[in-house]
Parts: sequence; C-alpha cells; structure tokens
Amino acid sequence: MTVGTQLEQSIASVQSAATSMKTFALETQDQQAKQTFQQLAQTLDNAVTTLQQRQQYIQEQEPQYKQ
Repeated sequence: MTVGTQLEQSIASVQSAATSMKTFALETQDQQAKQTFQQLAQTLDNAVTTLQQRQQYIQEQEPQYKQ
C-alpha cells in the first residue's frame, strides 16, 4: 500500500468520524453533549484539511504517489 493510498484512507476515515459527530450533535437534546460533538466535528474537519494539504504536497513532491 502506497503512502498516497494510506493517506486517502485516513482522510476518508476522519471525514466519516466528523460526519458521525455532526449526526450525534443533531440527534442529542443535551446541550453540553451537542456542543462537545460540534467541537469534535470542527476539530476533525480541521484534521481533514491538514491531511488534504499534506496529500497535495506529497503529490507535488513525489509524483509516483499520485493515484
């Protein structure tokens, strides 16, 4: 498995986790839990952005990692 493939899988996993947190935030009535889930979703969205930037950098620096 290449670094590019591993990074794609990681991005997909983190995106999935962020989506789950957003769903939990919508479904809960507990305001404290809602806020926690929203904060976690934001943190995970930021992680996705960072991973995507890293993926772009790798593709620019190491063309063999392009899918």
